Amino acid sequence: MALITCKDAVFGYDGKVVSRGVNFEIEKGELVCVLGENGCGKTTLIKGLLRLIKPFSGLIETGKGLAGAGYLPQQNPDQKDFPASVEEIVLSGRVSFLGWRPFYGKKDKMIALENMRKLHIDSMRKTCFRELSGGQQKRALLARALSASVDMLILDEPAAGLDMAVTNEVYSILENLNKNGSTIILVTHDVDYALRSSRKIIHLFSGGSWFGTVDEYKKTEHIKKWRTG
Repeated sequence: MALITCKDAVFGYDGKVVSRGVNFEIEKGELVCVLGENGCGKTTLIKGLLRLIKPFSGLIETGKGLAGAGYLPQQNPDQKDFPASVEEIVLSGRVSFLGWRPFYGKKDKMIALENMRKLHIDSMRKTCFRELSGGQQKRALLARALSASVDMLILDEPAAGLDMAVTNEVYSILENLNKNGSTIILVTHDVDYALRSSRKIIHLFSGGSWFGTVDEYKKTEHIKKWRTG
């Protein structure tokens, strides 16, 4: 069974449909990119996958062994000025594991530190988040997502607002995580990255959606519109 299966789903908010006829299957260990123009429902789809909203119709099914997902939302100006240390930000990814406990335990702190080391930000764990550069903030938020789940990461435009050097660094981190077994679903406007690094593509557009392999996507009208637009 696929890790996530979406069948004839219709998504929207406030009673307004933004994407319909969404069908795809994501297997464990895949890197899948979600493409589409602004307003076509990419972020809404991500919220549906995270169970933050319910589809108007259709089904979202998850396979056995999926305990949850680490989520990196789009970053807004308020998040960039958050008054907390890097360690506090990363540790907050463990909130769902606290249960009845009022404080983080030894295991939570070890996992957070391991992920900060993995993303090379352990030396700045006591630094205030708002004092970090854009790339360092992305690393901290990625470490937070990893602390929530190493099995699956769902990322909404993780490279938005970053310069090319930092963007390439973020992409490299994601590709290494994927090579080590993490399933990654990534919303992006970077078609070149999607064609180069993903295994499958979900393309949302007004009135419908497309899903398939990268090679299949290269033969569609959708890629032609990107290239000529």
